[in-house]
Amino acid sequence: MAGWLMPLEEVPDPVFAQRMLGDGVAIDPTEGCLYAPCDGEVTVLQPTGHAITLRAGDGVELLMHIGIDTVQLAGAGFDPQVKVGDQVRAGDVLIRFDLDAVVCGAPSVVTPVLVIGQDGLLLGGKHGGGMVAPGEPIFTLRRETAASEAPVMAPGETAVREVVVPLAHGIHARPAAKLREVLVPFAAKVTIAKGGQSADARSPVRLMTLGIKLGDTIRIIAEGGRAEEAAATLAALIESGMGEKADPATAPAPVLPPVVASVTGEPGLLGGVTAAPGLAIGTARFFRLPELSIDPVGKGASLERARLEDGIAKVGRAIDADLAHAAGPMRAILSAHRTMLDDPDMIETARQAILDGASAGQAWRLALRPQADLLRASGDAHLAERADDMVDLERRVVSAIEGLEDAPLIFPPDTILLADDLLPSQVTGLDPAQVRGFATVRGGPTSHVAILAASLGIPALVATGPSLRTIEEGTTLILDAGAGTLRVAPSEDQRVEAQARVDARVASLAAARAAAAAPARLADGTRIDVFANLGSVGDAERAVAAGAEGSGLLRTEFLFLDRETPPSVAEQTAEYQAIADALQGRPLIIRLLDIGGDKPAPYLPIAAEENPALGLRGIRVGLAHPHVLEDQLRAILGVRPIGIAKIMLPMIASVGELRAVRAVLDRLRGELGIGERVELGIMVETPAAAATADLLAAEADFLSIGTNDLTQYTLAMDRGNPAVASGIDGLHPAVLRLIADTCRGAAARSRWVGVCGGLASDPLAVPILVGLGVTELSATVSVVPEVKALLATLTLERARAHATAALACATAADVRRLAREFTA
Repeated sequence: MAGWLMPLEEVPDPVFAQRMLGDGVAIDPTEGCLYAPCDGEVTVLQPTGHAITLRAGDGVELLMHIGIDTVQLAGAGFDPQVKVGDQVRAGDVLIRFDLDAVVCGAPSVVTPVLVIGQDGLLLGGKHGGGMVAPGEPIFTLRRETAASEAPVMAPGETAVREVVVPLAHGIHARPAAKLREVLVPFAAKVTIAKGGQSADARSPVRLMTLGIKLGDTIRIIAEGGRAEEAAATLAALIESGMGEKADPATAPAPVLPPVVASVTGEPGLLGGVTAAPGLAIGTARFFRLPELSIDPVGKGASLERARLEDGIAKVGRAIDADLAHAAGPMRAILSAHRTMLDDPDMIETARQAILDGASAGQAWRLALRPQADLLRASGDAHLAERADDMVDLERRVVSAIEGLEDAPLIFPPDTILLADDLLPSQVTGLDPAQVRGFATVRGGPTSHVAILAASLGIPALVATGPSLRTIEEGTTLILDAGAGTLRVAPSEDQRVEAQARVDARVASLAAARAAAAAPARLADGTRIDVFANLGSVGDAERAVAAGAEGSGLLRTEFLFLDRETPPSVAEQTAEYQAIADALQGRPLIIRLLDIGGDKPAPYLPIAAEENPALGLRGIRVGLAHPHVLEDQLRAILGVRPIGIAKIMLPMIASVGELRAVRAVLDRLRGELGIGERVELGIMVETPAAAATADLLAAEADFLSIGTNDLTQYTLAMDRGNPAVASGIDGLHPAVLRLIADTCRGAAARSRWVGVCGGLASDPLAVPILVGLGVTELSATVSVVPEVKALLATLTLERARAHATAALACATAADVRRLAREFTA
C-alpha cells in the first residue's frame, strides 16, 4: 500500500509491536487500497474485511491487518476484492477501504504486514522507512537452514471425516469444551481443519480461533490408536448439533454487530451500548492498566517450568476458593476462567516457549496474547468479548509467577470511570460507593464485564468508540446507561434535571430498604409473601438483611457441577442446613437437581441430544438416576426442624412424574421414622403443567411458576439463541394467560401459587402477577425491598383490573406500555 513505512515497534498495539504474531513492518497508509505483496493463495479473510492472510511459496504465511481495533467497525468501510481460496499475483488488489472512515472510527489506521509461522525464516532487506509506493520491496525472506523434514509418525491408523456444521452458532466455547470432553478416552491425535487452518480438537481456545460457523464444512483428522472410532465419535457429536441444531442450508450471511456511533449528533452527547442500566452523575476519571514489567529471558528451563506451574496452580486455587461461595453470574464466569486455565494446548505452548528460552511469565504471555488477538479479529462479536477473559487470565497468572499484586482500585467519590476496556477481575474490585458508573471504548453487552456490572448494580456503557478518549479528566458527566448515552460537560439545567431523577431513585430505594423488615402487604392489607432466590449461604444472609421472608427457590446445582463425583448425603444435608440456619426459621424451598444434556455432570452419563431442552432434564434426570434422587431427598429430610425445608420438583409435565417422586419420598420418610408431613411442590415451566394445573394441584402442596422456561417453551424461542432472544418476553399475552390458568387451577384445589422466575423481579410485572392470583414472589435478593415497597402501593381490586387489561393486550409490547402507564 502507499504510505509511510515504519518498524513494528512503533505500532500502537503491543500484540503487533512485541511481535507476538510474527515479525514484519507496518505502513501508515495514504491511500485506501491494499495490494498483494507477492504471489500466493488467500487462506484467511476476516468476515469484517479488515484483515487477510496469504500463503506464499515454501509455506510462508503473510498477515496484513488494516488498522488497529478495526474489527469494531464491523466491516463498515472495507470492500474485499478477493475471497478465500483465490490465487493472486503480486500487485493484485486485495482490499479497498474508505481511508477517512477508518481514520475516524479506529484508534489507528497503521497496517502491520507480518510473517506468521516463521520458524526457520530470516527476515532481512528491510526498507529503510519513509514514504513507499505499491510495488516497492519492503523486506525479503530466506530460510536460515534447509527446511527440516517433518517427523515420521509411528505407523498407526488414520481416519478422516468431513462434516457440515449444523450448530446454529457454530463451534463456540461450550461446543468446543464438549468436543474435548468426548475425546478423553482416546489416545489418537485429532485435529479439525477449516479451509487452510487447523486446530487441536482438544483445545477449546484454538478451535474458537477457526471461526467455525453454521454451514461450514470441516475435516476431522485422527491419527493413532482407535483413530477411526475417535473421528466417528467426534463427527457424530458435531452432527447431533449439541442442542443447537439448525439447518446448514439456511445459514444466514454473517450477522455483524451494529456500528455504534461515537457521537449521537448532539454536541456533547456520546452514544454506546447498554451493559447495565442506571443513571449516574459524576466526574470523569480515566483508568489505564499498567503493563506488567517482566524479564522475558528465562533462567533455565527447569526453573521456569516450575515457576509457570506454580503460578497456574496459585491462580487455580484462588479461582476454586472463589467458586466455593460464588453464585449466579460470578460462578459462571469463574467456571469459564477455570476451563481456560486448564486448556492443555495453552499450557503446552507456554512450556514450549520456555524450552525456547522464555521466562515463565513471558511464556504464558506468548501463549495467551496471540489467541486473544485472534478472538478479537474473528469477526464474531461473542468470541471477541471472550478475549477479555484471556487477557485477565494472562495478567493473573503472570502476577502470581512474579509475586506481584495490582494496587487496590481506589477512586474519589462520585467517579464515572472511563477506560479503553476493563477486565472481569477489575470490575469485581470496584467499590460502588466510589464508582457511580463506567463507560468503555470497547466491549460488548454480553461480555462478562457487562454481566458483572449488572449483578453489582453499577450503570455501565460499552462500545462508545474512540471519542471517549477525548474527554478531559475531571469533566462532569451524566451517564444514562439505560438510554445508551454519556453527556459530557452538561449545562446546569441538564445537571439539575438528572440530579432530581437520581435523588428520586435514591429516596425510593432508601424508603424501600427502611421498610423491608415488615411483612409484605398490599395497601388494602392483603398478605403477599416476598421470598428470595438463593444459591449459597451468603445469598441467604443477604436475603435476610434485605427483608426476604424466606426462599422460594434454592438452586442445588452448585453442589453437583464442577466435580468428578456426586456429593454425599451428609455433604448435601450440611449445606442445606447451613442455608436454613442463615434464614433463621424462614421457609426454605429446595428445588431438586435441575441439569440435563446442556450442562451435564461427569458422573451422570447423559448422551448428547439434538435438543437438550426437550430431552433428559429436570426431574427426568432424577427419575432416570434413582440413586441421585434418593440421596437428595434423604439429605433434605435431614434438615431440622423437620418441615422447614420444602421440596420442589423441576420441569414437571405430568401427574405421573409427581406421583413417582411422592412414592419415593413417602418410602424414605417411613425408613427414617419421620411422621411429620414434608411439603412437596412443583415448578410450572411447561405449557402442559399450566394446562393441567388443577390436576397437579390435587396432588401437589404448592405450585411455583418458573417464568423463564415457561416463556421459552410457550413461545418456542430458545433464550440462549441471540437470533430470537429479543422476542422473548415473559409479559407476552400467551404467557400471562398460562399463568392465569395456573392460578385458577390451583385455586380450585386451595393451593397457593408462587413465581420464582424473572418476572418476580420485574416491577412492571409484579402488579399483573398479583392481579392474576399469585400470592408468593421469589425475587433476586437485591430487589426484594423494591418489590415489597411496590406491593404496598397496590390494592387487590386495582391489580385485578390491571391484570384483566393486560390479558386483553395483543402483544408483549402492548402489555409493557400498559404496565408503564400503570406504574407512572
